[in-house]
Amino acid sequence: MPEQPIHLTSTGPPETIINPHDSDALAALAEATNAPTADQKPLVAEIITQWPSFLDGWAAMGQLAQEPVEAYAYFRVGYHRGLDALRAAGWRGSGYVRWSEETNLGFLRSLLGLHRAAAAIGEIDEEERTGQFLMQLDPSGVPGGE
Repeated sequence: MPEQPIHLTSTGPPETIINPHDSDALAALAEATNAPTADQKPLVAEIITQWPSFLDGWAAMGQLAQEPVEAYAYFRVGYHRGLDALRAAGWRGSGYVRWSEETNLGFLRSLLGLHRAAAAIGEIDEEERTGQFLMQLDPSGVPGGE
């Protein structure tokens, strides 16, 4: 594993920033989410087929899901892929992962979606764990108070 710099903060634990994803994937997702509503889910599915580690794509699939169990599954994949991306960026299991960093958003949206989907299906332990994890990663909270 290549050495990644750890960003130290003057106020506490280190901060990890997920490495940027392929700009073609970002452009494809922007196009897909601007497509007619009925076309969005199949287009996003094609994107994550082409870029399976694309966290924003998994988060988008979870947001497009029709049922809570389906959303839970997509968000869980995004969450686990996000943990891999965090480790690749130097994360050592603790420290901040901020909402203010654009490249962290796919992971954080997946984690937030997993938190909400867990609540919707009655997975209380998972709801509590993910809620606590969100606060540990960025104590300033979810933007907009979501």
